[in-house]
Amino acid sequence: MPNILQTGDITMPRELAGGIWQKAQKGSVIAALSGAEPQKFGEKDIMTFEERPRAELVAEGGKKSSSAAKFGLRTVKPHKVQVTVRFSEEVKWADEDYQLDVLSTLGGSLSGALARALDLTAIHAINPLTGDKADSITEHIGKATNIVEAGNDPDLDIEAAAGLIIADGFKPTGVALDLAYAWQLATLRYPDGRKKFPEIGLTTDVTNFEGLKAATSDTVSGNPEVAAPTNLLGIVGDWGTMNWGVQRKIGVKMIEFGDPDGQGDLQRMNQIALRAEAVYGWAFMDMNAFALIKKPVAQ
Repeated sequence: MPNILQTGDITMPRELAGGIWQKAQKGSVIAALSGAEPQKFGEKDIMTFEERPRAELVAEGGKKSSSAAKFGLRTVKPHKVQVTVRFSEEVKWADEDYQLDVLSTLGGSLSGALARALDLTAIHAINPLTGDKADSITEHIGKATNIVEAGNDPDLDIEAAAGLIIADGFKPTGVALDLAYAWQLATLRYPDGRKKFPEIGLTTDVTNFEGLKAATSDTVSGNPEVAAPTNLLGIVGDWGTMNWGVQRKIGVKMIEFGDPDGQGDLQRMNQIALRAEAVYGWAFMDMNAFALIKKPVAQ
């Protein structure tokens, strides 16, 4: 049988490569709430209206006036993420079916890692591997200044957060919920014991709430990756104001020599490494389009 694993770039079978990205989108609250847009590699500027032009009613024979319009620029910046996984080099000598199993296993790990990487970088501006703040990320949702202190009723928290962004002229389109917070919402009850939201059921997989598209993941709080607690429980936003996409498709490369990840020389350890990389790019039109629901900080 032909050898799929060869030094250098690997052409991953189409059904596996497509599945990786599909699973990655399902695992990311950003991908679930804000559709990706095609992007070229590198920085790109997006023109925005800081003040939109207004139409004018003109009487018959009347004069026409100019409409003031103020333009601004937002810059989409690329951010590369990678996953490196080591295997015994014996996998190179196996038949094609076994190698496909290896790539399938890698694909499952990769999709989850990519999904979390998008959320952890664009929400918290951290390096997903270390949990530390990434100086290269200057724009992230965690910078939003609309903040609601969580109370005992998550539904009222979400309502208050939606009200904040509406007051700033935006339309709430979706809510991202941390898993524990989604469970709290699912188990809310009236004084007589009836569940407030029986349609949610005994699950944290909330897809819709009060007309808002919903997505749940522990990437909202950043646990367990974040080095310092964020206290973030939920994000209500006008998610259409976020411009993001994949600037470089998922590629897989086999590395046979050297120490590509600081874990020791591959040849000495009888190993090979498979590395997958993707490049995300994003920009936010206005951070007032988002409101954060945060756990109260103990005094």
